[in-house]
Amino acid sequence: MADASQLSAHLDAQRQAFDAERYPTLAVRRDRLRRLGDMTREHRQDIIKAIRQDFGYRPEAETRLLDIARVLQAVRHARRHLKRWMRPSRAAVPWRLWPARARVHRQPLGTVGIIAPSHSPWSLALLPAVDALAAGNRVMIKPSERSPTTSALMARLAEHYFSPQELKVITGDAGTGRAFAALPFDHLLFTGDDRAGREVALAAAANLTPVTLELGGKTPVYIGVDADLERAAERIAFGKWLSAGQTRLAPDYVLVHEPHLSAFVAALTQVVKRFHPDGAAGDDYSAIVGESHRERLDAMLEEARDHGCRVIPLGETVELSRGAKLPPTLVIDPHGELAIMREEIFGPWLPIIGIGDLDHALAFVHERPRPLALYAFTNDPERRRRILEDTHSGGVVFNDTLWHNAAPNLPFGGMGGYQGEAGFLRFSHQRSVFLQARRSSVRLLNPPYRHWLYRLMGF
Repeated sequence: MADASQLSAHLDAQRQAFDAERYPTLAVRRDRLRRLGDMTREHRQDIIKAIRQDFGYRPEAETRLLDIARVLQAVRHARRHLKRWMRPSRAAVPWRLWPARARVHRQPLGTVGIIAPSHSPWSLALLPAVDALAAGNRVMIKPSERSPTTSALMARLAEHYFSPQELKVITGDAGTGRAFAALPFDHLLFTGDDRAGREVALAAAANLTPVTLELGGKTPVYIGVDADLERAAERIAFGKWLSAGQTRLAPDYVLVHEPHLSAFVAALTQVVKRFHPDGAAGDDYSAIVGESHRERLDAMLEEARDHGCRVIPLGETVELSRGAKLPPTLVIDPHGELAIMREEIFGPWLPIIGIGDLDHALAFVHERPRPLALYAFTNDPERRRRILEDTHSGGVVFNDTLWHNAAPNLPFGGMGGYQGEAGFLRFSHQRSVFLQARRSSVRLLNPPYRHWLYRLMGF
C-alpha cells in the first residue's frame, strides 16, 4: 500500500522516463503491447483463480469471456493497426492560404492514470492501458480494493513484465484511491459508479487533469410490437445474467408493450430455466462480489416488495463460504421512485415495465440520465430511426445485448470513450501542424493594408 509521497514518487519517475522518450517508436509501442498480451495469456489460470476467489465464485467461462479474451483481442487489434493510427493525417487548407499545407500529428499525452472497478477487475484495468500504451504514454493503474486477490496478482505480474516507469500497478484501500485520483496526471480514466465518479472528478479538477468518466447508468431495453419474444428473451437473459448482472452493460430494465408483458415474462422464465437448470446453485452462475454490494441488492428488492411490486424469483439464494449467489429475479411494473428504478442495479434483479407505445418508451428513456447502452428489439426501419434520433446513449444494439463491446472498431464508453482507434485518440494530443510555403500568398496581406485585396480574398 502506497502513501501520497510514494505515489508522487512513482509519478515523477514516469514523467522523467517520458521526458527522455517523448515519442516512442512503433517498435517500442508494439513491444509494450506484446508484453501486456503475454502477461494475460501466460497467466490465464492464475487470473481465473484470483477472480473466482474475489467473487466467492465465478464461472471460468465468464472470466475468459469478460476479462481475458477482451484484453487479448484489444492487444491484437492495436498491434495490427498501430502503424496507421500513428501516421499524421492530412488536413485541408483554405485556398486563400495556398500553397501552405497542414496535418494533424498524434502526440502522446505523457502519464495516464487508470482507476478500475471490481466487477471485471482484469479487463477494465488493462483495456484502457492497451490504448494508453499504444498512444505512447506511461501508465499507472489503481485496481479496486474490492478485488484484492486480482489486484495483488496484477501488481506482481506488472513488475515482472514492465519497468515501473512504463506501467505501474498501485494496490491499496479507498484512501489510496483518493490519493491516486489527486495526482497531476496528464489524463485520468475512471470506471465506476456516479458517486465515486464525482469524487474523482473533484480531485482531478484541483490539478486541471482531463478526466474520462466511464459510469454505468440504467441501460434500457425496448421490445417492439414486431419483436420475436422468444429470441428477445434469450438475448436479454444472456446479457442480464452474465456475471449475475455485474457488468456495466447489463440490461437494467425492460420496456415491453402492455399486451405482450405476460408472454414475455413466460418466455424469459423458460429461457432462464434452460440456461440455469440448477438455478443459482449451478456451475455456470456467478456469485455477488462483496458483502456490502449484496446488502444493497437485498435492500433494493425488499423495498420493491414492500411497495407491492410483483416479484418473481427464478431460483433460490445460495450461501457460500465467501459471498452468495442471488437468483435471477423479475420485478414487474415498479414505480419510478423506488431505488430499483433510480439506481444502477448491477445485480440479478430485472424490472419489466408495461408501456403503451413507442412514444411512451422514448419518453421513459428520455426522462432518465443517458445510459451506457440502449438495446432495442425491432426490425422496423422507422422504429430504429426514431430510437437512434430521439435517444442518447453510449452505444445502441438492435436485436441483441452486450456484443457491440466485442467489436474493437466501435468506441466504448458513456459517449464513446475509448477502445481501438477511439482509445488511441483519447490518450493522444491532436497537434495541429501548419507548413508555410516559401512563396506564400499571405504576404500580400502585410501592411500597408490594401482593402480591395482583402475584399477580393473574402476577408
